[in-house]
Amino acid sequence: MVKITDDYSTDKAAFDKAAIKVPSYNQKDVTAKTLESPHWVHFGGGNLFRAFHAGIASHLIDAGKADTGIIVAETYDDAVVSDIYGKYDNRILRVITKADGTQDRELFGSVAKAIYAGPATQDASGFEALKAIFEKDSLQVASFSITEKGYHLKNGAGEFFPPVARDLENGPAKPENNMSLLVSLLFARFNAGATPITMMSTDNFSQNGDRLKESVMTIAKAWQDKGFVGQDFIDYISDPKKVGFPLSMIDRITPNPSDSISDSLKKDGFEDADITHTEKHTNIAAFTNTEEAHYLVVEDDFPNGRPAFEADGVIMTDRDTVNAADEMKVTTCLNPLHTALAIYGSILGFKSISSELQNKDLVALIKQIGYVEGLPVVKDPKVINPQKFIDELVTKRLPNPYIPDTPQRIATDTSQKLSVRYGVTIQHYVDDANRDPKSLNFIPLVIATWLRYLMGINDKGETFEPSPDPMFDELHEKVAGFKLGSSDVDVHDAVKGILSNTGIFGLDLYKVGLGDKVEAYFKQMLAGEGAIVKTLEDTLAAKAQKTD
Repeated sequence: MVKITDDYSTDKAAFDKAAIKVPSYNQKDVTAKTLESPHWVHFGGGNLFRAFHAGIASHLIDAGKADTGIIVAETYDDAVVSDIYGKYDNRILRVITKADGTQDRELFGSVAKAIYAGPATQDASGFEALKAIFEKDSLQVASFSITEKGYHLKNGAGEFFPPVARDLENGPAKPENNMSLLVSLLFARFNAGATPITMMSTDNFSQNGDRLKESVMTIAKAWQDKGFVGQDFIDYISDPKKVGFPLSMIDRITPNPSDSISDSLKKDGFEDADITHTEKHTNIAAFTNTEEAHYLVVEDDFPNGRPAFEADGVIMTDRDTVNAADEMKVTTCLNPLHTALAIYGSILGFKSISSELQNKDLVALIKQIGYVEGLPVVKDPKVINPQKFIDELVTKRLPNPYIPDTPQRIATDTSQKLSVRYGVTIQHYVDDANRDPKSLNFIPLVIATWLRYLMGINDKGETFEPSPDPMFDELHEKVAGFKLGSSDVDVHDAVKGILSNTGIFGLDLYKVGLGDKVEAYFKQMLAGEGAIVKTLEDTLAAKAQKTD
C-alpha cells in the first residue's frame, strides 16, 4: 500500500507498484524556493488546475526549466484548501484515462502552498498572505481557472452583485468579491514598486484576457471615482508594458473525480483514493482524472518574464492566432457541441457524455452544429486544424467511456455560456453578406431545447433537477406555466424576454431572424411526452430530405 504523502524518493518502489510515476525533484526544496521567490500564482484550485497547470509546472521543474512551482489561491471553497491540499501535502495524483481503458498515473509536487482567500470581511488572513506574495518583484504570472461566472460583476438586470456593490463602496481594504480581491492585490503591487506582472486567464471562453481586464478596470475606475486609488494606478494597470492580459485557449476535459478511477487506484494499493464532497458541492480528491488530449494556446504577453511554458507543449503565439484558436474551439469545434449534449443529456436522462455518443440522433445533431453550421464561418488558426479537431472530438474524445463526464456538470451556468457558444456563430452569419442566419436550424433547435430544459420537466413529463445557474430562477419563472400536451399555445409573450436578451445571447434573436424559429421548435416540444426526441428526429429528417 502507498499513500500520496509517502516519501516518493525513498519509497519509489511502492509508487511503481501502483503504476504511479513520481517526480525527480525534491518537493521540499521546490516549495522553499517558491515561497522565497514566487513566480507563479494560480487562482482556482479545482480539477482543471490539478490536471493541467500543476502538471505543466511539475514537468518544467523535472526538466530543469524551472526551480519554482505554483502558489494556489482558492476563492470559492475553503474545504478544497483544508481537506485536499492541506491534508495531502499539496500533492496531486493525475490519472489520464485513455480510450482503450489504460491509465497513465503521475504524481505532482509542484504546488508550494494553497491559500483560501474568501471574503476578507470574514477572514483577511488569506488576502494578507496573497498581498505579501503580490508585493514580491519575482512574481511573473497570476493565472486563472475560476469558471466564466467568476468574471461577472453584474446580474442579468445589469446591477452589480451585492458583494461587488459593497466592494465598490468600501474600497480595496477588505474585498469580498474575487475580482475586487485581484484589483486590491494589484494595488498592493503598485504601491510596492509597480513591478510588471501578467494576468493570464485560462478560463474556457472567448476573449478571456480582455474580459478579465474589463472586470479589473471596472472596479479600479469605480475606486478612482471614490478616491480610493489615483490616476497613477489606473495608468499602471492600463499599460501593457506593466500589466499584461493575454488571451488564451485551453482545452482539456477534466470531469469530477470518478468512482471507477477511485476503485482502480484502491485495487492497485493507493490508499488516498476517497472522493471528497464538500458542503459547497465541490467534488474533489487527492487524484484528478482527465483525458489524454489537451491544448493550451497563449498570447505571449509577459512584461515581467514567464516560465518556459512552451517546453511542456504550450503553444505560445500572437494575439490573432490565439483569437482564432479560441474561437475555433469555444464557438464551433467543442463547446457548442458540449453544451448541446449537456442540455439534451440532462433532459433525456443520460448519465454520461460518452453514453450520449451511442445515440445516432445526438451524434447527428452535434455534427450538424460543428461541421455544417459552425465550421464554414471559422477562421483556421493554423496551429490546430479545425476539421481534425472536430474529428478527434466526435470519434475519440467524447465517446471515451473512461472520461466519466456528465451532461449535468457541463450544463452548469448555461445562461452564462450561450452568448459565446452560439451567439458568435450567429453573428458571423449576420456579418457575412453571403450567409443568412435564418438558414441555421440546429443552433436554434438547441436554444429551444434549453427553453424546455428551463421548465424543469424532462421528455417523459417528469420533473428533474436542472444544474446550478445564476439566472435559473428568473428564467424558470417565465416558462414554468407551460404544460405538456399542446403545441398550439402562444409562447411569444413568455419567451420574448429571454430570446431578445442580448446579455444571454450576445444579440437579439428576433432581430437576426431566429426568434420565431426558436419559438416554433419550443412549441413542438410542448406537444407531450417524447416531443423533444421527436422534434430532433423531425429536424434531422427535414435536413436530410433537403440535402437529398
